[in-house]
Amino acid sequence: MAHIETRQSGEEIFQGKVFRVTVDQALLENGKTARREVVHHNGGACVIALNEQREIYMVKQFRYPFGEELWELPAGKLEPNEDPFEAAKRELEEEAGVTAQNYIELGVVYPTVGFCTEKIYIWAATGIVPSHQHLDEDEFLSVYKVPLEQAVEMVLSGEIRDSKTMVGILKLNELIRQGKVRF
Repeated sequence: MAHIETRQSGEEIFQGKVFRVTVDQALLENGKTARREVVHHNGGACVIALNEQREIYMVKQFRYPFGEELWELPAGKLEPNEDPFEAAKRELEEEAGVTAQNYIELGVVYPTVGFCTEKIYIWAATGIVPSHQHLDEDEFLSVYKVPLEQAVEMVLSGEIRDSKTMVGILKLNELIRQGKVRF
């Protein structure tokens, strides 16, 4: 049996630059209603770029909500109606200063399923070509090349805590192990 909740009504209580928030009334499968607070987000796209030396391009940047610098894959927010693949390619060049000749779709991550509509689309990239980094004026980060095996260990040890980054690293590593991705 599939479970479902149906939105009956809602009110927008916040509209910001990155997201908006609604408070909704949802009809539950038992006939009762429940309040649901929803963060509406356009989503994002990220790329795990793998060079011929089996290194991936990662960034470290300060994340204000956590008050710390985090390891992440190059990624960014989607503009309304923006194609996630085009956004992923743009973010790889903007943040890591490289482009790629080949892309492999790795799927979609729902990072916060309890209250947020954000979806993050993930690609792997090979055939890395040097380009030029061009960060947004409010964006400050450092780029590192990390051996894929070391990145896997960083995920397993808890050094990497960002969900999209963990998924991208572990999925690409497993696809390589299975012989489904070659570089």
